Amino acid sequence: MSEFTNPRGYPIGEMSKRTGVNIETIRYYERIKIMPQPDRTAGGNRQYNHDQLKRLSFIKTSRELGFSINEIRALLEMVDRQDFTCGEVHGLTIGHLDSVREKIKGLRKLEMALVGMAAECSQGDVPDCPILETLFEAR
Repeated sequence: MSEFTNPRGYPIGEMSKRTGVNIETIRYYERIKIMPQPDRTAGGNRQYNHDQLKRLSFIKTSRELGFSINEIRALLEMVDRQDFTCGEVHGLTIGHLDSVREKIKGLRKLEMALVGMAAECSQGDVPDCPILETLFEAR
């Protein structure tokens, strides 16, 4: 992980560049306290350290995997207190996996509904459209 080391620290733009996290998102993570407040230069600019860079990378990867902010907060609290068990992390991950599976089920139902609607359409030049009619139907 040598690409993450910089003895002088990292300004917010460099943090953004290295992690792919938008600058405003980094500030948001600070406001909601999942990122610690960085030190400031004499000019008042944020100066992040190596551990904060790793933490931001952790948050980004977690978000890419679909973990909610609250789930990420729980994971980070485990890391910060340094007395967590792998079983605790596993439990949180399994809970998230169950949620993802439910979403996939819902998306499959959505897909089938859209396939059915599209199959009803003749793609003709007439103003009657079965897709629009289906969308206007009361359920």
